[in-house]
Amino acid sequence: MAILGQIRNRPWLLMGIIAVAMLAFVVNPDSLEKLFGAKPGVYGKVNGDEITKEEYDDQLFMLQQQAQQQGQPGTGLEEQAWQLMVQSKLIKQQFEKMGLTLTEDMFWNQLQYDPMFAQNKENFDAKGNFKTQEIKKQITDLQNSGNVEMYNNWLRTRRTMEYRMMARQLFANVSIGITASKKEAEEMMKQRDQLANIDFVKIDYSVYEKKNPVKITRQDLTDYIKKHPILFKRDASRNIGFVYFPAAPSAQDETLAQNEINKLFSQGTDMSDGKENFQNTTNDSMFVSLNSDLPFNPQYFSAEQLPSQIKDKVAGASIGSTFGPYKEQNFYVVSKILDKKPSDSTLSRHILVTYKGNQAGANETRSKDEAKKLADSIGAVLKADPAKFTEMLKYSADPSSAAQGGSVGWTTPATPFVPEYLSFLANNGKGATGVVETQFGYHIINIEDKKSGAMTYKVANLVKAVKASDKTENEVYTKATRFIQQVQGKSFNDFANIAKKGNYQFDNPKEVGRFQGQLPGLGTDKDQEIIAWAFNKKRSKGDTEIFTVDGTGDRIVAYLNGIQDAGTADPEAVRDQIEPIIKNKIMAKQISEKIKAANAKSLDQIAKLFGAPKGSGQINILNPLLAGAMEPKVAGAAFGVAKGKLSMPVEGMTGVYVLVKNSETVNKQPGDIKQVTEAIAGQNSQQFGQALLKSLQDNAKIKDYRIELFNQTAMQ
Repeated sequence: MAILGQIRNRPWLLMGIIAVAMLAFVVNPDSLEKLFGAKPGVYGKVNGDEITKEEYDDQLFMLQQQAQQQGQPGTGLEEQAWQLMVQSKLIKQQFEKMGLTLTEDMFWNQLQYDPMFAQNKENFDAKGNFKTQEIKKQITDLQNSGNVEMYNNWLRTRRTMEYRMMARQLFANVSIGITASKKEAEEMMKQRDQLANIDFVKIDYSVYEKKNPVKITRQDLTDYIKKHPILFKRDASRNIGFVYFPAAPSAQDETLAQNEINKLFSQGTDMSDGKENFQNTTNDSMFVSLNSDLPFNPQYFSAEQLPSQIKDKVAGASIGSTFGPYKEQNFYVVSKILDKKPSDSTLSRHILVTYKGNQAGANETRSKDEAKKLADSIGAVLKADPAKFTEMLKYSADPSSAAQGGSVGWTTPATPFVPEYLSFLANNGKGATGVVETQFGYHIINIEDKKSGAMTYKVANLVKAVKASDKTENEVYTKATRFIQQVQGKSFNDFANIAKKGNYQFDNPKEVGRFQGQLPGLGTDKDQEIIAWAFNKKRSKGDTEIFTVDGTGDRIVAYLNGIQDAGTADPEAVRDQIEPIIKNKIMAKQISEKIKAANAKSLDQIAKLFGAPKGSGQINILNPLLAGAMEPKVAGAAFGVAKGKLSMPVEGMTGVYVLVKNSETVNKQPGDIKQVTEAIAGQNSQQFGQALLKSLQDNAKIKDYRIELFNQTAMQ
């Protein structure tokens, strides 16, 4: 939406979370001094180049901001922030090694190509020219406005854009010589169009293994890893087993929720001595606030946004009609229609005046009274002369909207803005101007336009959650406690077997990173706590612990099954990944030796030897699909063997193949030599850029101090 920040749908929400987001990963400065002495706040190094706390926090903040704008969770982004910082450092180092410099002029010239600006048409004039000078002036005005927090936000944003600019320039320079020749394109077109018609016998690995079991030892895994050290370079991780004990409501708990909702719906509350219920109450919002497990929502919603049980019934219902009780997920609900009206889409703009202590006024010095006087004064001026709106934008604490003349775009009652703002839009017509107070300060709002839309409904929902009672939670606690006592001091196999025997929910993520945020297969508010527990230096393999999920009474019993320090992966941690590969290689060798020993001369002999069926098909080099499996080695063999000759055994992805080529045909595909040449060059360039970044990272000396830092901080 705006030149700075691109905050479209949720500027008020975003402004509110800025302060919280910046605190999401902050460590006490005193602790840092103790840990790092003369070098406080160093989270890691990339080829000796430090990643500071400030840089890391800024990157994390940008990711959290982006997540909030997209309606995604703002947690669990720490590892992504770290990887982006590592890659940014590597790009900058390589950029400077090549003698390149990102000058101020280059920054402003390249700004129009950055996704943050390029995707917004309002950053370009009618002729398609980028509004460089206008944007420069907005930045200067922001710097001179005294709004330190907003200007710092711009500086953070700028740093991320600078890294992107360096990356574009770096990859452009290193890939400029990557081309494709006419000869290469001709060969590619030949491979694309040629088909080999073959007969074959496939000895399927899964079928073969049933009669010839293969056991893979730890040494087998170790040997394979030694042959592919780069593939198995790992950050520190933990192998964690856990058993989840959900405090699922019992049938008695569900009956209790039903009885509660029925009583409130028709019988009456204890507070009113049974006189007031949901049907006869004259103050629906207060009744819901006092008696519901979910708060009253005053917004209007379209029929599609309402609960599935009532969305098809509201169109023909009158105001005051009630529905239910009905069940929606783990809630019993009764609903009452309070109002109906068309959904107006409103185009509005605003000026935000903040004050010290509110959610958007982090570095503001004016008091609330001073902010109110200023807002009222601006409001009075604009009511008298709306043309002065742009002139008054210099007072706005929201640079994102200010950069677009204060506009927040088109909104509806369902847009996730603060209620006070939406209420003003709903109750005022086109051209209206007024001052509205929210938790972010005072908004001087001007309604620029309105459009009528579909019917919307204001609904009061009285909700009772079906939740586990104290009795149910105690039973779950007893079960979890009994289990942890059973597995105390036992092996991990015992832990897993006892869990499976009890039909408990068991999972075992084998490579859990310190900052990945969630445990695969779990996804609770205790995930990060369990991960932190597993990475604590006091932990040893075989340790167990029980955790309680806040608000639900669910219990989780965790078992630390392995400690992987940074370096080469532990063989057992990657067994699931590489065991099938090693098995297939061993079986391929056995199958090939049996074919050689039998001196088989035909497909019929080989089929009889293994009890495998014969097959026929077509295969292509560039699309080597055969019998539902991708088999590139088989395609290579099909075009390499002479017509009518029996091939050598081919170690395929899903089995060992022996084939006979009957013929080759040409299936001409669309596309001329020029198109193919350009496509190859583009693909090569893209792949080279990806490979370059991976190579830089694989060969870099990366030091990550975060685990040690947070372990020591937690122990203080």
